[in-house]
Amino acid sequence: MKVESARPRGVYAAVLTPVTEALQPDIKLFAEHCRWLLANGCDGLAPLGTTGEANSLSLAQRISLVEAMAATRLPMARCIVGAGSCALADAVALTRATLAAGCDNVLLLPPFYYKNPSEDGLFAFFAEVIERVSEDRLRLYLYHFPRLSTVPITIPLIRRLTKAYGPRIAGLKDSSGDWSNTKAFLEAFPGFDVFSGSEEFLLDNLRAGGVGCISASVNVTAPLAQPVHRAWATPQADKLQRELTEVRLILQAYPTPASLKQVLAEITGHRQWLNLIPPNHPLAATTQAVELMARLRALPQMQAMLGARAAV
Repeated sequence: MKVESARPRGVYAAVLTPVTEALQPDIKLFAEHCRWLLANGCDGLAPLGTTGEANSLSLAQRISLVEAMAATRLPMARCIVGAGSCALADAVALTRATLAAGCDNVLLLPPFYYKNPSEDGLFAFFAEVIERVSEDRLRLYLYHFPRLSTVPITIPLIRRLTKAYGPRIAGLKDSSGDWSNTKAFLEAFPGFDVFSGSEEFLLDNLRAGGVGCISASVNVTAPLAQPVHRAWATPQADKLQRELTEVRLILQAYPTPASLKQVLAEITGHRQWLNLIPPNHPLAATTQAVELMARLRALPQMQAMLGARAAV
């Protein structure tokens, strides 16, 4: 009998995907980065989401990356793998591949090409994925990111899905950037596993009953985010959160994932990090990149961390 893995909790990085000059996923660098994240503050990994440029990768590339994660012995039980796709069959195939690789947790965008879909249509999409995969161990995390997908995950839709599929609808990542929206999800569904999409709201989310964050900038801020998670019930947490938020606000002022890849290239010496899949494009080298690094290095909470990562 399969032993159920622990439900995801804490600080998760929406993992960047390093790519080669030929724009193929760089498996070796990806695995190195994942291991650094797990050793330096991350409770888990959330690859193949928006930050990971997943919808710029083919289905075959995405499945290959999931299989490579398992082959390189990354802890799949500590992952939430993105399987979002406009194509139902692709979402099903990637969800199946994720389960086959030993990960029960899947983060799923709504289908986002056709605009203003009905609630019935969205329910049918998620229901078809669950029914076709047909695995009770599946834990589906809904991905609410209306700024990019333009298709929101609503409270009535969650209510219908949880009524129909129970624990297979495990939780939600709220990337709305609006704390009041995250709070509304938490109040509507006590016990639902809600992750904030930004570590700016990590402390608020934990104190309101949420389970953590799944964030792009945790690729850089993991060592600052974990102390907030550990200390959330203590008076020290507020200061730690302010320091974390200060870094997050700088990073999000520049295009993602270009800003994060720029930081990793600067502090690791791996210029491969500067490669992005079009239409994503690197920061302007003599203006944006210089300014970003100067702003980060001016923060006391970043100086030791940047030096430690460079030394790895």
